[in-house]
Amino acid sequence: MPKDLFTSEQKQQIVAAIKEAEKNTSGEIRVHIEKKCNEDVLDHAAFMFDALGMQKTAQRNGVLIYLSTEDHQLAILGDAGINQKVPPNFWNEIKDLMIANFKQGKYTEGLTEGIKMSGEQLKIHFPYHKDDKNELSNDISFGKS
Repeated sequence: MPKDLFTSEQKQQIVAAIKEAEKNTSGEIRVHIEKKCNEDVLDHAAFMFDALGMQKTAQRNGVLIYLSTEDHQLAILGDAGINQKVPPNFWNEIKDLMIANFKQGKYTEGLTEGIKMSGEQLKIHFPYHKDDKNELSNDISFGKS
């Protein structure tokens, strides 16, 4: 079960990284973890992006980090607003950093580093404003598989 991959302390570290990254941006970051992905990982991540309501942010600046644990698949998707602004291959750079950590068994570190890098980019293009509100949950979501 994907929930068992992380201790409750590690889950708290990941959620804390999301909160920290979002402190300086109006952007939103979510992490979704499943055991298996039975289709193309980008297609399924796009489905989950929609299912989690991530396209509903005012500035279309949500980022989904999708991880399928058993079949070792990872996708990072940004919504239309952020994808218009980040440099080419930006998501691949984050993905490469995360995979390097995962290969060493450092799943929590890989996720928190990926979240941090996503937050830095969001901060540049979507800085925090005093009237910003948290539009999406910071909790990790888990698939049923």
